[in-house]
Parts: sequence; structure tokens; C-alpha cells
Amino acid sequence: MNALDTAYRHALKPILFKFKPDAVHEAFTTIGEAAGRFAPARKLLDLAYNYRGPDISKTVDGIRYRTPIVLSAGFDPDGRLTRILPALAFGGEEIGSVTAHPCAGNPRPQLTRLVRNKSLVVYKGLRNEGVDALISKLKRTRRIPGFVLGISIARTNGPAAATDVAAGSPRCSSGEAGIRDYSESFEKLNEANICDYFTINISCPNAFTGETFADPVLLARLLPRLREIPCTKPVYLKMPINVPWEQFAALLAIADKNKIHGVIIGNLNKNYSDLAYPGDAPKQFRGGLSGAPCWKLSTELIRKTRDRYDRRFTIIGCGGIFTPEDAMEKFAAGADLIQLITGMIFEGPGLMKRICERYASTAAS
Repeated sequence: MNALDTAYRHALKPILFKFKPDAVHEAFTTIGEAAGRFAPARKLLDLAYNYRGPDISKTVDGIRYRTPIVLSAGFDPDGRLTRILPALAFGGEEIGSVTAHPCAGNPRPQLTRLVRNKSLVVYKGLRNEGVDALISKLKRTRRIPGFVLGISIARTNGPAAATDVAAGSPRCSSGEAGIRDYSESFEKLNEANICDYFTINISCPNAFTGETFADPVLLARLLPRLREIPCTKPVYLKMPINVPWEQFAALLAIADKNKIHGVIIGNLNKNYSDLAYPGDAPKQFRGGLSGAPCWKLSTELIRKTRDRYDRRFTIIGCGGIFTPEDAMEKFAAGADLIQLITGMIFEGPGLMKRICERYASTAAS
């Protein structure tokens, strides 16, 4: 660990963790967006945190990633950080999740730290400005060459969706309203041609409708409708990690049938009893758990998926990566790429560079 990492963990992080995480996240997003506009600021961060070792690029589904690390969806829902993240040794980022219509999100706090558990309670409720605003922003933003952009799509989260569920309307039970919502975003984004791949988020635990399309019956209705929309880019599914293997395997079979390119394993952990210190969690459910509580479940599902499908699916591993060793275990389990957020928050912006260095040394041995 270098001096900058040590300074973050022992000087800056203790100060940041005295403030509410919602406020810290907003401040860092604002600062990062502003820094991304200026070449000197990007250069300064690049010198401190970017990877400069042997070539570790990977080509996955025809897309070249300079490094195999991607910022997971959830940190940058409105695409504000696309110009600063390349300086932090990321090979790409997944923007979103974006929805067909703007979402205000859930009541605050939308983020709660569980420090002893190395986790965040994430209760954002798909807060984002909507697909039209995202398209407009990305069309105005000059892309950093070689930096991969993915966009995660979810169903609009709002009172109308809650009313459908409460009423048990035929629209909701058939998934029709949600299918139309996903389709609207997917069609607009394909027409706009502003990203390199898409993720269909079927596993957000913080929405009014819950994980509706983690039901194999409804997923089997959604994916054929999305396939009707012209698309030349890879499409992935963001998978739940709390469902039984039989249900998970059924979702994989539907993805296979509908020619989905890959899966992201996985989303947040909804089970508070999986915490090392369950008493630190909110008394009532306030969102999914990120970080360490996702580690075991996601890694086991990556391994099972690779064992069953061999190379049929691209697998992007996500959940509980805090060290280079954690990252290498995800790769060993079968991940082609990894995604992270919480590890960066707890360990600092040097984590991605350290993972790249370990990845390079392992590849060379």
C-alpha cells in the first residue's frame, strides 16, 4: 500500500465517515464531474492513481477494456463521472440504473454505513433523471478514448408502479407495464448510440415493484420483447443473489434462450442476517446490503454459472471486492471482468490500481 492509500485510510476516510454518506456521495460526484472538465485535474489524478504496468487489456464481446475493472451501476446514475473515472484505473463504468421517466428515489437516508460490516445499506430507489436527460447529457459530453461505457436499465420506480402492485392489476401481474417501461428506455438508448453495452437490471431490491422480473415467468415475457428492438451491442442481465439456485438457473436458461450475452453476478444482498454484526443494521428493511455481505453469495453463483455454461455467458463479477486478493478470487471463480463500488469507498481510490498490478503479476507468472 502506497502513501496515498495510507493517507486515505488513516487521515481522509475518518473525516469523511463523520459526515452522512448521502452528502459525501453528492460532494464527490460534484467534485469529480468538475475535475473531469479540466485536463490538469485529470492529469493529476492520473499520475496518482492510474495503472501504468504491462498490458492487461481484455476484449470481451468485441469490446476492449484497458483494465478489467468497471465501476458498478449505482454510483453514477446520471453519467456525470465519465471523464474522470479513466484516471482511477477503471477500464469502464456502468451508468445508471436509468429509467424511462425520472425517479426522485426513496426517502433519505438513501445510504447508511455499516462500518464494522464493511457494507452500505443502499436505499436509493433508482434515483435518476430519466433516460431523456441521460441521452442529452452523454451527447454533450466528450468521451475519453478507450473508456468503455455501459448503461444499466431498470423499470421506473414511482407511486404508479406501487398502485399497480397494490391493486394486483392484470397489467402488473403480466408484467406489461414494466415491459413497456424497459422497452421505452432500451429503444431510445439504442437509437441514441451513446454507449458500448447494456445491462437489464432485473434485481433492484429498493423499488416499489421489487424484483418483479427475477420471476422466470415474467423474464420470459420481457426478453423477447426487448429482442424486437434493433440492437447491435452486447446485452447483460444484472442478477439477484438471494434467490435459490433453481430459480437462478431458470433465469440463466431464459437468458440463454433469448441470446443474452452475459450476466452480472450480482446485485445487493437483502438478507440482514448475513451481516457479521446484524445488530448494526436498521431494525426494518431499508434497502439492500453492498460490500462484504455480497462476497460469498456472488462468488459461489459465479462459479456455478461458469461450471454449468462454460464460456456461453460473459460473467461480470460484482460484490465484496476490497483487496486485490478478493478480485483475483472472483476471476478464479470464472469472472471475465469485475465491478465494484463499496471497496473503493472503504479502501480508497488506489484500490483499482492495486488490483491491476496484482492482475498483471498473476498473468505474468
